[in-house]
Amino acid sequence: MLNLFSRCKTLKSNADRLYAAVVTRAREPVFFVKFAVPDTIDGRFDLLTLHAWLLLAHLQTDPAAAALAQAFVDRLFIGFDEALREQGGGDVGMGRRMKKFAAAFYGRLKAYDEAQDHAAMEKALTRNLYRGVEEAAAGAMAVYVLGAKQHLSLTPEGVVDFGALPV
Repeated sequence: MLNLFSRCKTLKSNADRLYAAVVTRAREPVFFVKFAVPDTIDGRFDLLTLHAWLLLAHLQTDPAAAALAQAFVDRLFIGFDEALREQGGGDVGMGRRMKKFAAAFYGRLKAYDEAQDHAAMEKALTRNLYRGVEEAAAGAMAVYVLGAKQHLSLTPEGVVDFGALPV
């Protein structure tokens, strides 16, 4: 029984660590300054979702990491809930708002999963990260995303390293 509690505590701790790493990378000013991602609630959500997808794609390569991936997604949605509450959202209607977040989150994960090459990733980023607005930086952002995905695939287990920040 105590072993189960210890495993759950370790899983939660690891999910918190992954969440912190993803949030830290998604908040880097370079994405807003050089890559023209709107510095809005939507832009921040989209950057966080993009980096969460990168991490989840990496975790999915290891079947033993399924519990950790789920714990990370749970922690991510706790963060979404906390952000909504900080914006003044109360309990009334919170379920409806979280369903919208979930639909947007999983829709983006699917779009990024399906984008297997540079052109497809650029289209997915234009549609999701840039909200359909043609942005010259989308091509460079696609290069960053595909490079970060490759870099993550080479990192040791338990390490979250997206590679160098794009310039």
